[in-house]
Amino acid sequence: MYEEIIKHYQDFPIPGIDFIDIMPFLQNKDVFNSLIRDIDKVVDAPNVVTAEARGFLFAAPLLTVSDKVRNIIPARKKGKLPFAKGDLKDVAIMKEYGADHVFYRLSDIAAGVPNGDCFELTFFDDILATGGTAEGIALALNKEKIVLDGKEYSVKVTGFVFLVELASEIPGAAERLERIAPVHSIIKL
Repeated sequence: MYEEIIKHYQDFPIPGIDFIDIMPFLQNKDVFNSLIRDIDKVVDAPNVVTAEARGFLFAAPLLTVSDKVRNIIPARKKGKLPFAKGDLKDVAIMKEYGADHVFYRLSDIAAGVPNGDCFELTFFDDILATGGTAEGIALALNKEKIVLDGKEYSVKVTGFVFLVELASEIPGAAERLERIAPVHSIIKL
């Protein structure tokens, strides 16, 4: 059902790339609502970390439909998150197009809901291509410690959820991420 909604653009943004356009999901309220509920079914943590920018469009609605999700943690490009000293974390990632950096704030994690002595997070993104963004962010998050009211909490990515997995075009990405946490993809191409 969802596969028919996606549009493909060859050689965008650079030659050799098949760009997967998920924006048509925003053009049909009923399909979008169904999609968000399907995403919610596989999110396993009360805190969701999502990468800029299209992931925001599909993660944020979870706050309104989910009984589980209580916090969205944005991972953004350089210069997009205001921060206090010591709050911003820089993560080097390898994307389909090359090396890059994303940033997240420890305060955004601390604003979430811990489970015992751990902040459990589901990583959500629109596309699983090489897995470099997800892997880089998850490995960095899993090393974090959050101190809140004098108590130290660990951080753990407990699952990955993707709107679209490019399994046939770029094999092996999901398997690599599975070494960190379970992977769920709503659509596999």
